[in-house]
Amino acid sequence: MWLRSLRLLLLLFSGLQADVQEKEVRAMVGSNVNLTCIYPEKNSFDLSDLFVYWQISVPGQQETVVAYYLSGNSSTGHHDDHYRHRARLSLEGMKQGDFSLLLSNVTPQDAQKFKCLVFRKSLGPMEILQVVITLNVAANYSMPVVSIPSAPSQDKELTFTCTSTNGYPRPNVYWINKTDNSLLDEALQNNTVSLNERGLYDVVSILKIQWSPNVNVGCCIENVLLHQNLTVSSQTEMLTGTKDSITEKPTETHEERNRALFSVLAILALAVAVAVATGWMCRSRCPGRSGTGAWQRGPGRSSPTACDENSPPEMWTGLL
Repeated sequence: MWLRSLRLLLLLFSGLQADVQEKEVRAMVGSNVNLTCIYPEKNSFDLSDLFVYWQISVPGQQETVVAYYLSGNSSTGHHDDHYRHRARLSLEGMKQGDFSLLLSNVTPQDAQKFKCLVFRKSLGPMEILQVVITLNVAANYSMPVVSIPSAPSQDKELTFTCTSTNGYPRPNVYWINKTDNSLLDEALQNNTVSLNERGLYDVVSILKIQWSPNVNVGCCIENVLLHQNLTVSSQTEMLTGTKDSITEKPTETHEERNRALFSVLAILALAVAVAVATGWMCRSRCPGRSGTGAWQRGPGRSSPTACDENSPPEMWTGLL
């Protein structure tokens, strides 16, 4: 009943229209946006003299009332559940000529033309302000992911898949030859763009090209509204089947291990023989060691070495 009354009032008021102001506003999905509708002259308004409507105009369809204020009410109202608790008018702001609409938690469905209509009851009623705002809604696409095909045989077809999700509005998809940065023919690609449960777009693009060595292509997801291009390239030298060579130390044979062991033992035996011979020569030339193992120095002798053939025997005691 209230909705019908509102539409009748709008029809009655439509005969007297103010100059229309038109604007464009951009908002990101999930953000808050203020749709400004301000009376150009700094006037103070009596709320009991005002009718304020915010509605969505869709060609060929009836207007959807987003929020409204009627003379004599103490609060604003809503008629569409999609905007309940999301669209708000400020009573204090309207007293100062600010009839803006605060829209919270923007969704892709809010990409509409919003119309602000303000009437003064004491003037007939007469429309004193009309503002039309086109709300453009955007969401960033995820960074594209390009799948690299497994190594095919030569003269076969290569298939690349590019995936990107949760963007808005509908994207443009390009494949690029990274060798010279030229665009590949769109006939080579097959794009599937679908709306997910969040009302955002997911895109899958499949590219099929003839095999060639060292293929390098790039997938570009363009968001026109955000002036954004997300590009991921794919180096495919690995498709040629070549791998970096790895040099490993050859495994030693049993015979080689035995030969090395015998060499070590021979060196140890030689070292022992040299040590024994050196000890025998030292003992034969230096017979002056006491039974207690302590060297004793005679008068007028400085500290002797253990092996000193110039030392006179009579200066040492404790001969063996």
